Amino acid sequence: MARFRKDGGNSVPGINTGSMSDIIFMFLFFFMVITTMRESTLLVKIKAPQASQVQKLEKKSLVSFIYVGPPIRSQYGSESRIQLNDHFATVKDIQEFIQREREARDEVDRKMLTTSMKVDNSVRMGLITDIKQELRQIGAFKINYSTSKKVTKSNDF
Repeated sequence: MARFRKDGGNSVPGINTGSMSDIIFMFLFFFMVITTMRESTLLVKIKAPQASQVQKLEKKSLVSFIYVGPPIRSQYGSESRIQLNDHFATVKDIQEFIQREREARDEVDRKMLTTSMKVDNSVRMGLITDIKQELRQIGAFKINYSTSKKVTKSNDF
């Protein structure tokens, strides 16, 4: 009978990690591209009214948002509040906010700046009218009202 000997040379070869850094950077770049950053943290509750005809804004970089609604935290009360960027504000602060938003944009883009109002269903129209008057006084005439699309039920069986 023949004798078989095992040599120590049949071990598993090491894994080539030369291209691992390329793969990691490819994943990192992919996630950086698809991730969107939230511009501001919401301090107010917003349940947008529904609309039957909705259009998307073309250039979101030219939009300034004004949030109006009841505060999320009860320590700020239950009355509707105005939020500009990451802090609460009053109606009188709106002109300064719009002026700062204009100065942050290029001179060419300033004419195309749109003010989008994200307003809760429960907000009284008097506060919205006051905000619109302040926007008119500073010359911000392009106003957009953010809504959610109305879902219609079909009778498909």
